[in-house]
Amino acid sequence: MWGAKLNMSAKKLVVVGQGYVGLPVAMRAVEVGYEVVGVDLDSNRVNSLRAGVSYVDDITATTLRTALDSGRYMPTSDYSSTSGFDFAIITVPTPLRESLPDLSFIEQASMSLASHLKKGATVVLESTTYPGTTEELLVPILQDGSGLNAGTDFYVGYSPERIDPGNKTWGFVETPKVVSGIDVESLKRVQGLYDDLVHKTVPVSTPKEAELTKLLENTFRHVNIALVNELAIFGHKLGVNVWESIEAASTKPFGFMKFTPGPGVGGHCLPVDPSYLSWQVRRKLGQNFRFVELANDVNDHMPDYVAQRLIVLLNRLGKPMRGSRVVLLGLSYKKNTGDIRESPALRLIESLQELGATIVGVDGHVEENRWPKGVERRSLDPHTLESADAIVLVTDHDDFDLELLDTTPTPVLDTKNRLSGEHIERL
Repeated sequence: MWGAKLNMSAKKLVVVGQGYVGLPVAMRAVEVGYEVVGVDLDSNRVNSLRAGVSYVDDITATTLRTALDSGRYMPTSDYSSTSGFDFAIITVPTPLRESLPDLSFIEQASMSLASHLKKGATVVLESTTYPGTTEELLVPILQDGSGLNAGTDFYVGYSPERIDPGNKTWGFVETPKVVSGIDVESLKRVQGLYDDLVHKTVPVSTPKEAELTKLLENTFRHVNIALVNELAIFGHKLGVNVWESIEAASTKPFGFMKFTPGPGVGGHCLPVDPSYLSWQVRRKLGQNFRFVELANDVNDHMPDYVAQRLIVLLNRLGKPMRGSRVVLLGLSYKKNTGDIRESPALRLIESLQELGATIVGVDGHVEENRWPKGVERRSLDPHTLESADAIVLVTDHDDFDLELLDTTPTPVLDTKNRLSGEHIERL
């Protein structure tokens, strides 16, 4: 049995989306006593959850099995199981499609929940989006699909997700949660829900402020990462060790925050969130958000810069890129996770394959069904390294034995400043 029938004596919480955001929320809610229905339309994920197999690095098999055995967690793809819910949290993706926000997952989830909405229920959106989405998109869909009125018959709010995959210090419970509601009673109910789940909640006046909070947080990171990425490009050309300069600057106890260069940005936040804000500014105000657009330009082209550095590295050895065997260490966008969404490794793979290289990938965190097509999957061992013409350290997972890279004779391009040796070249 993957789980017992839900005991409906406790409050029923629906979490739509059982990925890196939704699954930790669901597990915590079970832990504090909620009856949780975890909805995900990916049947592979649902089957994995029912079997007690976690595909989210932050959720152990033990945690998942405990939730299933409690009889208070039901993973499913069937929205009929959500009927009669007291609370619902929407954590579905909001990707960009040809540089435009794609809110279709929010729309689908909202319509599906609306038909099961009862009086007194509360719906919270966590998905990253532009200011105004909760009130202008979510609320009308819920009202039209249920025949109920928001603010009187049911309650709505927004609380931006702040999940940082792999962070052992600041998890879902420890990170303060920004909360909002479309009115006073909605805020009260949304805050009460998250007060049960996390240590601290931070209320703001309306959903728009909460929506902007998330975009501000990630735009701040996006712009500063673009700054050090461009510094890395210029530093290399000028013969300056930018990594050393960053370390020296970070000793200043005020007025500086450390950011480091890399092969690009990825995941469900940095490549997407600032563009939502830029799109809304252009749509509503007819103006360009120049900081965001410049940061996008720099960060989007970092994988191309890595490819060019690799071409130069191979040329020095008298080898063309076409026909070369290139090993990429780490394909996910962030260390110690398997999240490959918008990963710079994907653009790098595309560029190198277009140049005729054979790509080998090493990353035990990435699920098999999300492994990039045309990339040979290998483990990190001497044979994998010695059979390559070049190696790129893209994501520095803790389970990588990096000492193997310090001793291999194969040239290595290190985009994370983790290696040393004569054959190592830093980004």
